[in-house]
Amino acid sequence: MAEQRPSDRTVSDGTASDRELLDRTPSGRGPEVTGARRIVVKVGSSSLTTASGGLDADRVDALVDVLAKVRDGGEREVVLVSSGAIAAGLAPLGLVRRPKDLARQQAAASVGQGLLVARYTASFARYGVRVGQVLLTADDTSRRAHYRNAYSTLDKLLEMGAVPVVNENDTVATDEIRFGDNDRLAALVAHLVHADLLVLLSDVDGLYDGPPGTPGASRIAEVTGPDDLAGVTIGSAGKAGVGTGGMVTKVEAARIATAAGVPVVLTSASRAADALAGRDTGTYFHRTGRRSADRLLWLAHASTPQGALTLDDGAVRAVVERRTSLLPAGISAVEGEFSAGDPVELRDLRGTPVARGLVNFDAKEIPQLLGRSTRDLARELGPAYEREVVHRDDLVILVPRLTP
Repeated sequence: MAEQRPSDRTVSDGTASDRELLDRTPSGRGPEVTGARRIVVKVGSSSLTTASGGLDADRVDALVDVLAKVRDGGEREVVLVSSGAIAAGLAPLGLVRRPKDLARQQAAASVGQGLLVARYTASFARYGVRVGQVLLTADDTSRRAHYRNAYSTLDKLLEMGAVPVVNENDTVATDEIRFGDNDRLAALVAHLVHADLLVLLSDVDGLYDGPPGTPGASRIAEVTGPDDLAGVTIGSAGKAGVGTGGMVTKVEAARIATAAGVPVVLTSASRAADALAGRDTGTYFHRTGRRSADRLLWLAHASTPQGALTLDDGAVRAVVERRTSLLPAGISAVEGEFSAGDPVELRDLRGTPVARGLVNFDAKEIPQLLGRSTRDLARELGPAYEREVVHRDDLVILVPRLTP
């Protein structure tokens, strides 16, 4: 077991009870980790590729060795969210660095994704384990029917003893419908599949309170809440330059997952075995919230608003404070082109986003509804208009309550 170094520290926001603090000591993470039955593991490009950008078979095999051992006995399930498609496609296409334009990125992804899955297939085959490729886009997963189908596919693969290998569908995703990084995708997948644990693997062995490797920088062993990281400088880029994520995206992914009830371990790929054994390595993020409805988490973090509705002050209070549905009477303006069922942003009169929801009307229908009661609309336009513009069950609030 890795020893707690003198420079390592555990941070707390000071609100937990003595018993909670006892449970949250570094040795207390073990049961949460070792007791996890369904685990999502995310690995970054820099942990899978050579310096020139090609796949490193030895590093892939080393990761698979760890995951196969975790699955041994059939008591635990693993979903692997793997970056590396674009990076793996660089060398075969004669590219020396990750391209900046979307077309070249997608070309590299189309070549690299096949190589990546083939490598995983061969590596897991050493243990008699099948893999199933699952490619997702934010557009796919922000719609209720689509994410339900995604869950069914992933759940069935696990039931049949396969390891789902998940990646963003870089080949077809546009800037407007991208997750942006696989750390966020991993957090959303962890929630989607009802995971007990999310493990984020990188080229850094945890979160530090300063630039790793500099004098005085200490590993943060545990985080019990967002306030713990106040004043901590978090780097924004990875080391290798072959991926899109950095420590900022990993901490954000941890925030998303823990707020949804999924604890997170952040460590390096080389310490994956220790992390999955519950040993004190990397940074352990305690869950900070309870599991929320699938579609609300996806709506908040995976959907791309297709338009916006401006609310008057009364409507903002009703939606944010009382968690009511949004009615036509409280809407003062509409912008964008969207269809019924699309995600839209709800803004206050100053333009600040306060909520996000799935709209029940096409954009072209809403101008005639502005500021009017549903009773008047039903009388004039028919009973189909006596309904909410956004139902409360399809709303996610983005700001704190306005009053204590």
